[in-house]
Amino acid sequence: MFKPLNILDDKHKVLREISKEVDLPLSKEDKDTIKQIMTHLKYSQIENMASKYDLRPGMGLAFPQLGLLKRIIVIVHEYEEGKFKNYVLVNPKIISHSEEMVALETGEGCLSVNREVEGHVPRYARITITGYDPDGNRISIRAREDLAVAFQHEVDHLNGILFYDRIDKKKPFFNENEIRLI
Repeated sequence: MFKPLNILDDKHKVLREISKEVDLPLSKEDKDTIKQIMTHLKYSQIENMASKYDLRPGMGLAFPQLGLLKRIIVIVHEYEEGKFKNYVLVNPKIISHSEEMVALETGEGCLSVNREVEGHVPRYARITITGYDPDGNRISIRAREDLAVAFQHEVDHLNGILFYDRIDKKKPFFNENEIRLI
């Protein structure tokens, strides 16, 4: 039986704390939480499920958003209509990135931010991120464009950073000559 997650609002001070590294392999409890997150994120991206359960669309979630200060992120990427790929990274680290910067044209959103925030968030266009799967196997992922943005957004959560912290207050929007909008 599906039950929507209780996601913390950005006013909650836990979201500003730095998460702790996690011992591997993960506990059954953490693995169960990951499964719940995957279901929540997938349903949030399927229109009829999102309306049935009153879910805001989301692609990623970090454990701190559930009040758990653990370095675990989950991304459910709809790479094609109705087709999803799940990513789970424990103790993730971005080990390399492009020089090129991009920003989502419509701006970023966050399941912990229940309001519109205007502005472009500069992110690396391509990244390589390493970490571990829930069983303790080392993994490395090369991501680009919107998937790279999602990984950077979720890793920020592990470090107490929210996406709007990265919006330049004096110049919140870029034009195509300054940064590539995707």
